[in-house]
Amino acid sequence: MRPSYGDFILEQEKKERKKRRYLIVIVVLVLVLIISAVVVFFGEKDFSGKDLFPVEDVMGTVEQTEQQIYYSQEELDHLVEKAVQSAKVEASMEALAGIKQYLAEGKSAVEAFRAVYTDDLVIAADGRYHFVPIREELKHNDYIVENLHVLENGEYQYVEEGEVISHKGIDVSRFQGKIDWNAVAADGVNFAFIRVGNRGYGSGALLQDETFERNIKGANAAGVKAGVYFFSQAVTEAEAIEEANFVLEQIAPYQIDCPVVCDMEMIAGDEGRADSLTVEQRTQMIKTFCDTIANAGYTPMIYMNLELAAIRINLAELEGYDKWFAYYNPEMYFPYEYKVWQYSEKGTVAGISEPVDMNIAFEAIWE
Repeated sequence: MRPSYGDFILEQEKKERKKRRYLIVIVVLVLVLIISAVVVFFGEKDFSGKDLFPVEDVMGTVEQTEQQIYYSQEELDHLVEKAVQSAKVEASMEALAGIKQYLAEGKSAVEAFRAVYTDDLVIAADGRYHFVPIREELKHNDYIVENLHVLENGEYQYVEEGEVISHKGIDVSRFQGKIDWNAVAADGVNFAFIRVGNRGYGSGALLQDETFERNIKGANAAGVKAGVYFFSQAVTEAEAIEEANFVLEQIAPYQIDCPVVCDMEMIAGDEGRADSLTVEQRTQMIKTFCDTIANAGYTPMIYMNLELAAIRINLAELEGYDKWFAYYNPEMYFPYEYKVWQYSEKGTVAGISEPVDMNIAFEAIWE
């Protein structure tokens, strides 16, 4: 995937907002120049002999001759600074008005902040809001929100020049129960990520998903392109290598066409053994897992949601790996590079009786 920071709509809003800010600065500076010109050509008296522009009020001390007034560089710098500060105040008032409007329309606080603070990624986590500046040096995607089509059944498709270029996918584990993979294939599913297993977030034990073998065999037989994922709770590099080797051992007998994924989410509603890792440590755990997978000849991939991507890992250190991004909103808020988008956890697919995670791949992710 070729992400670009900010989708089309947010990018346009950001450009318009910047134009308004620059216009404010320009208007203030033009006014200053007009004042200066009047003083230069007419002195500091109007035609009635009264003070026109008390120079002290505008700039303070000035040097003057009979017909001209000169501002020092320090005074000019001060005037420019005042103009910039005035523009900042105006922009702040505009931002507050925007937040007020969004909240009045019933939007959540985080939605309001995201609409107004377009230069940041806004994340609600740890009981507070995080405003993380968008990093222009990272690889961005070039997805266009107008190309995203949401069908009546809730399925997402990405269209370019009238042609659907995205691929329909799911991800499954024991929570989906027994799956009829022939029915899944007939419903248009091109690929599936199947959970191999996980490390216990309390015990630390390595566990195979009880439905893994049945699912991988069923997907292979039905012609559904298969990848796998492992839920990591590694807290040392040795554990990350152990997890990757566990996955490699389990998948060895089967056809794996799609990437092998490291999933290192935070534990929702509980405390996981890896939750206390620093950004640097968590980044290293993921990198170690992915490198081990790559060295075995498979394509590694990183699963991440907005919180993990923005505040839990260092994306700059992981740019060499493909990304699978989870975000349940069609606004395409995430600006960075990703190849697969998990857009729902409540999908419906033929052959699966339980709700299932839905995905689209913006390009073929299989070899």
